[in-house]
Amino acid sequence: MTTSPRRASLSRTLLAVAVAAAIGIGSAYGQNADLQDINRLLKAGQAQQALDRVNTYLSTKPKDAAARFIRGLAQAELGKTNDAIMTFQSLTEDYPELPEPYNNLAVLYSSKGQFEKARVALELAIQTHPSYSTAHENLGDIYAKLASQAYDRALQLDKGNGGVATKLNLVRDLFSTNPKAITAPRAPAPTLVAAAPTAAAPVAKAPVQAPVPVTPPPAAVAKAPAAAPVAPPPPPPPAPVVAAPAPSAKPPAPAPAVAPAPTQDASADVQAAVNKWARDWANRNPDAYLAAYSKSFRPEDGTARSAWAETRRERLTTPRNIKVELLGTTVEMTSPTEAKVTFRQAYSSDALHTKTRKTLTLVKEGQRWLISRERVG
Repeated sequence: MTTSPRRASLSRTLLAVAVAAAIGIGSAYGQNADLQDINRLLKAGQAQQALDRVNTYLSTKPKDAAARFIRGLAQAELGKTNDAIMTFQSLTEDYPELPEPYNNLAVLYSSKGQFEKARVALELAIQTHPSYSTAHENLGDIYAKLASQAYDRALQLDKGNGGVATKLNLVRDLFSTNPKAITAPRAPAPTLVAAAPTAAAPVAKAPVQAPVPVTPPPAAVAKAPAAAPVAPPPPPPPAPVVAAPAPSAKPPAPAPAVAPAPTQDASADVQAAVNKWARDWANRNPDAYLAAYSKSFRPEDGTARSAWAETRRERLTTPRNIKVELLGTTVEMTSPTEAKVTFRQAYSSDALHTKTRKTLTLVKEGQRWLISRERVG
């Protein structure tokens, strides 16, 4: 079936994300040297050795969630899909509050073409953790696959149905997340311009009245040539006509010219502040990283600011290498002193690889733009 290459790509993507999410499952993972070694074996492509080691580890600690999660990943890497499904299924039963095992079940069901089961697993992941953006994104992909399959079947039954073929192509374009398809509808602008000529009609009527008084004067001129002195009155009218338009034309012009400049400059400053924040993070510089946040900043999950800062400092200094990429960044100036920045964040370190959608709200304090809110998803 033509969808199999995409299915394989989807599975690998979801597994990579799930590996990253799994790191947070066991609170002792970061301090457990055995699990760190096993995970390094898995990342180095030595899945069989990792599986042997983690099985030995689990013989003494059978309930360890992080170890069981790694076992499921090793089984999946070795192509033991059914074993991996059993591993993650048992994790959902013992730890129903964790979204990551459901996410990996969806990966494995997807690799077997069982998209309906994958949908159910992802919806359970979202029920346990509504802000789990990875599961939301994966669920969108699964819906697109289900729609693609349905349209594909319809087209096989009725090959002459052009409407179905169009829908199938649209779903495939959506599934490939092609942003160019969104930029088409800009037609209303010409209609606004076309309406402008109707304003010219009153201008055409005004000069028509000028010839009307011109017809009676010729007879009067023949009878009384002495009436020539009356000619001086015409010069005065031109003077007020010229003076009136001049002042009215000047005042509106300067106002619009000044407005756009500060917004553009502010957007550039906001973008620069966010880029520096990402660089300080990648350079493992916790002082500079934390200085990017406003004193008014409060973590979204309700954690105390001091506890959050301590956790962030530890996460910046523990890994040996950190890479942070901001993809598709957009800046929206909500006011002269506030901006919203949205982007897709690609993060990787020694043991963690994630892609998440993030929105930062920045406020201007003095001469600096600082983060006042950080929202994931």
